[in-house]
Amino acid sequence: MGNSRAYPVFRTTDAATAYTQGEHLRSLMTECESGADLYAELRTVDDVRRMLAVLPGGNFDYADMRIGPTGEALSFDLDVAGADDASLEAHLPLDVMAEVPTGTVEERFVAALGHGLADVCWRGLWPARPEAGQYASANDDGVQIVFHADEAQFGRWTEHHTVFVHGGSHPGGLTRAQELAARIGSEVLGEGQLGW
Repeated sequence: MGNSRAYPVFRTTDAATAYTQGEHLRSLMTECESGADLYAELRTVDDVRRMLAVLPGGNFDYADMRIGPTGEALSFDLDVAGADDASLEAHLPLDVMAEVPTGTVEERFVAALGHGLADVCWRGLWPARPEAGQYASANDDGVQIVFHADEAQFGRWTEHHTVFVHGGSHPGGLTRAQELAARIGSEVLGEGQLGW
């Protein structure tokens, strides 16, 4: 992580609107990887149940590292699907990560989110325009929507959701971010941040 520059290009308190804008930006890539990365913090039993319905094969784990009585790191081994509410409650907060085929469950994932931090990441390639100093980078290019945060690396919890465009650190990166923001009727909303 940390090679790309992430430019915030859209912010809203409506998760569905953030998703729509992020999806529109994803459609502007010349290539998009076949898998989308999803992550969500799950603070309530209802959060877990909704996310299990969307991501039955997701990797559910403790949201924070837990240490046992002899100092060992505890691993999460509860069968989320078969657990009753009281058992789940005792293990909260959890998180879930999954890589899913692009364009399959992302919208349902966003609809199932609770109030925890979350993100959807699509990697791919932006159109190359060497004459404008804009180069495609398979390691850096993509779109990220962070929910309840305004930093690409999360940070503090917020009421709003932020869409980022990622690209390389070349001089044309800011210009590309400005052009992409304009495509969704917005503008770059701050400095480039440490990306993925």
